[in-house]
Amino acid sequence: MFDTLKSRIYQGEQFIKDIKNAPMREQFRGLPKLCGSNCNNCTACLSVCPTGALKLNPLSIDMGKCTFCGACKNVCKTKAIDFSNFYKLGASTKEKLVVTEGTEGDEFLKTAIEVRKEIKRVFGKSLKLRQVSAGGCNGCEMELNACSNVNFDMGRFGIDFVASPRHADGLVITGPISKNMAYALEDCYKSTPDPKVVILCGACAISGGVFKDSCELNREFLDKYPIDLYIPGCPVHPLTFINAVLGLISG
Repeated sequence: MFDTLKSRIYQGEQFIKDIKNAPMREQFRGLPKLCGSNCNNCTACLSVCPTGALKLNPLSIDMGKCTFCGACKNVCKTKAIDFSNFYKLGASTKEKLVVTEGTEGDEFLKTAIEVRKEIKRVFGKSLKLRQVSAGGCNGCEMELNACSNVNFDMGRFGIDFVASPRHADGLVITGPISKNMAYALEDCYKSTPDPKVVILCGACAISGGVFKDSCELNREFLDKYPIDLYIPGCPVHPLTFINAVLGLISG
């Protein structure tokens, strides 16, 4: 017991105290920074983007498709494309994930997530979620698992992953939704009690990501059921996920 206490004192407080204002390393690729006036329409960025996330005239990046690989920035000789380390990227609609010139972090945050009164009324400050890997590569799944570790400690905010959809308030979907997982995903959705929320996590879930043109996908689920929150990334950072969910349930 004494060794445990000594270890606890030595380690100190490992958790991030202020999760909403936690610093992010400079190398992290977050909210894109675009300067359309520098763009000369050379289309080099379009040719290297693996998911078709970029558009010209006007210059824009769809974070729902973006893998944040940085290839577009590397080939842009006019420095029209860059990435900040702003990590609060969740949005209530896919349209709000499209970043254009002049989009700043604080401005994006004000309008990205719409806090609906019924969600706050029903769920309050507690949300139990069932995570479904619908053909994912385990990148987003590993990051979501990290949300509950000692560093991020998502449970202190009343947000937890549960083992059964019958115990859940909603679903977190990762992966592009393969044919083999389409039925299981819908079965999980129907097994979750109403009312419930549905969260798409990662580029694959939101747009299909690098697998968007695969004939082995079945994304009909997204046409049949409403989506409450879109969280971009490849993979999604724990701070991005936690802040997006907190924004949804508490503003």
